[in-house]
Formats: sequence, structure tokens, C-alpha cells
Amino acid sequence: MEAARQVGWSAPKLSKFENAERRINPSDLDKLLSLYNIEDAEIREELHQLAHDAKERGWWSKAPYKGVFTDSLPDFEAEASVIRTYECQVIPGLLQLPEYTESVFRGGQVHDEAEVQRHVEGRVQRQTILNRFDPPRYWAIIDEAALRRPTRNPQTMRDQLKHLVHLASRHNITINVLPFSASHHAALNGSFVLLDFPHPLDPSLAYSETYAASMFLEQPDEIEQFEVAFGLVQNAALGADESVALFDQLAAELEDRDA
Repeated sequence: MEAARQVGWSAPKLSKFENAERRINPSDLDKLLSLYNIEDAEIREELHQLAHDAKERGWWSKAPYKGVFTDSLPDFEAEASVIRTYECQVIPGLLQLPEYTESVFRGGQVHDEAEVQRHVEGRVQRQTILNRFDPPRYWAIIDEAALRRPTRNPQTMRDQLKHLVHLASRHNITINVLPFSASHHAALNGSFVLLDFPHPLDPSLAYSETYAASMFLEQPDEIEQFEVAFGLVQNAALGADESVALFDQLAAELEDRDA
């Protein structure tokens, strides 16, 4: 399709916008408006407002969670059929116990208690997608550093490690550990998430975040780079049984230390 070619998209992506099968972001809308020579500022502003108003906002955008999430990750997680993540610093959010989430959120800083609880409850609510009737396939690769990073209360980390053992037994969840013995590896640039969707026209997404912003990528060449990185990290990671054994070992070490 000529219009898709001119804006650098695949034909299915443009088709989904035209058939109202996909929400459009401001950047993509601007590309279409420029393509069709719609330059009137007032008309462009009205169309942007219509696109904004048409968005279906989920629980994460409403009280008491409004402001807890700074991007659309919960929206995409809820729609995904497969979620793959590599996490290098902490236990992935969808696998965290509330006490662990609280420890991570505090991060050595002083926060208002009500704000802490809003963030903890918001993360617990996100995790419900793993418990629904038709849950997504969830695959997490966790760097060993995240498992050995202590929490202020050792009991919190012990409970979190035991929780990972429990989660790893579920049919829709796979957890692998990337051990220190893997040395330098393919994901040294940091944590990321890959999301695949059930509809064949929905492109996969890659997600990463920094202190200043989060980023969603969907171009085929971009997704391929993340796919390759995940595959290489997977090859370097411990198997599922070995990973569970390490969770048990680390939990036992914490118990012995406090005995």
C-alpha cells in the first residue's frame, strides 16, 4: 500500500488504524495528517483530541491508581498472549510479593505511606493477569544479581525466593536464572520486556525504561534485536529445575545466616 510505504509502516499496521483495530499514538497520527496534507492547526488539534478521547483507559488510570503508572505497560500486559522479560536488578514486577515491592519502591528513600501502598496495590493488581482463566504465557529470565541483592528485612527476601519456587511450578510461567558464571552476555544493556499478542495483525512490542522515560518499540528490525538478545540470554541461563534449586539454596542460606 502506497500510503504505508510513504510513512515507513507495514500495510497491516496502517490497515489496523483504518479499521479502528488499534489505538493511534500522537506521533503516528501526525505522520498520517502530514501524509494527507492536513496542515490546519485547529483541525490537527481537534483530531488529536478525538484520538485521546477514544482511548479506552483501564483500572490503572483511575483512582486509587491514577498517577502510579507512567505509561501503558499494564494495558499491553493485559492484552498480551506471551510476555517475555529479562530483569537484571530486581525480581520482575509480575512476580513480586507485596513486601518485596514495598522494599523496592522505598529504595532507601522516605516516602509517604499512602503513596507506598498505592504503588504496592497497583503492582498486585497488575499481577492478576497471571491468575485469570486464560493467562498469558509468562517467561522471566532473572539475573543472579537480583536474587542476591538483599532486602532490609531478610525475611522479605526469603519469602520472595520461596514465592518464585511456587510460581515456577505453574503451567503458564517459566523462570530461568542467568548465573554469574555466564560472564559477559547479550543483555548487558539492561532489562527489557517482549510482548506478543493473539491477533496476527498486532505487532510484537519491546519495552524498556530509564530514569527519565519508558520506550515501546515495534519495528521488525528493532524487535529482532530484542528477540536475538533474549534467545542468547536464554541459552546462557540455568534450566528451570536448576533455577528452582538455586532459589531454594539462596533461601536456605538466608535462614542459616539468621539462625
